[in-house]
Amino acid sequence: MISRTELTATVRGEVLTLLPERALFWKMQGTLFIADPHWGKAATFRAGGIPVPSGTTDESIARLDALLDRTSADRIIFLGDLLHAREGRSNEMFASLALWREARSKVDLILVRGNHDKSAGDPPAQLRIQCEDAPYSMMPFVLDHHPRPHRDGYVLAGHVHPGIRIYGAGRQRERLPCFYFGKDVAILPAFGDFTGLADVGLAEGDRVYAIADSTVLQIV
Repeated sequence: MISRTELTATVRGEVLTLLPERALFWKMQGTLFIADPHWGKAATFRAGGIPVPSGTTDESIARLDALLDRTSADRIIFLGDLLHAREGRSNEMFASLALWREARSKVDLILVRGNHDKSAGDPPAQLRIQCEDAPYSMMPFVLDHHPRPHRDGYVLAGHVHPGIRIYGAGRQRERLPCFYFGKDVAILPAFGDFTGLADVGLAEGDRVYAIADSTVLQIV
């Protein structure tokens, strides 16, 4: 069994668990927050003639199952970009998702639409995913895809695919996905594969938690 290390962060009086599977868990509300799955991105590449591996959706589903088993969450909220592009809407992908949804029929699924969702379209009705435009309130949080402050609460968002550079001895360096917590906004790491990483700029008081394999560790 793989040993996993997770951390907690307190935001607006609420305790959030940072999971190495690149998800955030709000235990009090039984809710998992996941940003940027970008399902269908590999299929989009293949449709464009780029030979990338298949099976990434199945790997993503396996991680979701592991998260649900560990947390007993009864709700998943996707913070945008559930689907990557209209070209990636393959029958194979939706068949895998439909089987998973049947097995997890008691879990509530909510999508706060992101920029890719608006072009890729909402998921099929059979997946029973409630689709909402941002911002979506779940006080004391405001859920969005874009990391922009909101007057009504602390924002949980995605979009950026945040990463942090780690430096070691002998000029060793690594860029790792991370959770970023600023004064008014938190940015979750991208859940999907083939998403890349973007460096986050830090201000005084910001907190950053890097994900190294199965471990979450606080950097600043």
